[in-house]
Amino acid sequence: MLTLADDSGLEIDALGGAPGVYSARFLRPEASYEERFRIILEQLQGLSIEQRTARFRCVITLAEPSGYCRSVTGVVEGAIADAPRGEHGFGYDPIFLLPELGKTMAELTPEVKNRMSHRGRAAHLARTLLETWPLPSSSHQEHRK
Repeated sequence: MLTLADDSGLEIDALGGAPGVYSARFLRPEASYEERFRIILEQLQGLSIEQRTARFRCVITLAEPSGYCRSVTGVVEGAIADAPRGEHGFGYDPIFLLPELGKTMAELTPEVKNRMSHRGRAAHLARTLLETWPLPSSSHQEHRK
């Protein structure tokens, strides 16, 4: 059966890419997001917005039992805000700032966020990939893991 899996993370350049793939377990699994925000903001204290660059990244992989698989990546670039803002979204959305909009992800309406988010971008690419699935069997050998 064709299987789809995804994972997402927040990558903060000034923290060497952390929390990255450990975003959901940053500090410890039971840590609240408020506690995670506090620690991140403490570590970035004194840095300008230009030094607080970050991105949300989502990778979606489709795999067949044969071992054939393909992955797509969706990314949204931004920065870490000085303080949490906004009521929408979840996770790190309140501290992820989109400088061109002057808003955090949590300040966007769900419709706008879904259109520009890393998950939305990856899902769009995965849909495009599924529309051409499967590739001819001769191509399967080229893309086996």
